[in-house]
Parts: sequence; structure tokens; C-alpha cells
Amino acid sequence: MSSSAPPPPHGPVDRLATLLATAGGAGFSPVAPGTAGSAVGLLLFWPLARQPLLVQGAATLAVFLVGVWASTRLARRLGRKDPGLAVIDEVAGQWVTLLALPFTPLTAAVGFFLFRACDVIKPWPARSLEGLPEGWGIMADDVAAGVYAHLLLRVGLLLWPQA
Repeated sequence: MSSSAPPPPHGPVDRLATLLATAGGAGFSPVAPGTAGSAVGLLLFWPLARQPLLVQGAATLAVFLVGVWASTRLARRLGRKDPGLAVIDEVAGQWVTLLALPFTPLTAAVGFFLFRACDVIKPWPARSLEGLPEGWGIMADDVAAGVYAHLLLRVGLLLWPQA
């Protein structure tokens, strides 16, 4: 095992937390794991986009809360505040970006890129939310980035309604 490889999960609960926190393994991507996690989020949102807003919102909240638990457990096991393997925050942020908007190929693509940009830039107060304890900080900054991306996408749709 290389020195950069994470320690193996110790039991079924750790394995479940790792599976969830890494968005089914996307967090293990050797290149751009956050982008891989966002792509998983986009793919998982696709069937959710046809559901009523209440269902979309409840599912997004559930992913957020599960993400807090799973990323906290993974971070503790790895001994790191915000391990790069944890990408369920990107899934939640991507879902916030697309919530209650028309899901077309164009909005999906633009929403994906806007979220990635906002997640990297982390406009205020998103970056300060990283200071929240454990999984709350891991998840909250990406949800805030998703809010910014959602608002930018919504403005774009107002300016170019045929998109």
C-alpha cells in the first residue's frame, strides 16, 4: 500500500460511509475527483429533474444530511478535515444548482460548469463555511457554491429564455 492510499474501512458502517462519501467511488478518481463527483451528481439528478419541486428538495436535503454523516465518518477515519476523496458535497452542490430549473442538455451543461467554477472560486461566504465542524463544513461550502451557480443559471435563463 502506498503512503497516499487511505487506510481500509474497518467494518460495514465504514464501508457504507466511504461508498456514500466518495459518491460510489468517484472520489477515488486520480484526476479531478471533484469534477468526477459533480458528474455523478449531474447523472443522478437527471431522473430527479422530472419530479415535483418538493421531491427534488427532499432528495437534496437527504443527500446533504447523509453527506454530513458520511463525510464526517470518512474525515475522522482518514484524520483529515476535508479529504479530497469526499465528493458527496459536489453531488449536493450540483443538485442545488439544478433544483427547480428546466433540465435540458444546455441547462445541465451550463449548470455543471457554473457549479464547478463557483466550487473552485468559492465566493464569500462559501469559503468561510468550510470552517464549520466536520461534515457540516465539508458539505456547506459546496451547497453555497451551488446556490451561487443556481442564481447565475437562473439569471442566464431570464436573459436567454429559449435556452
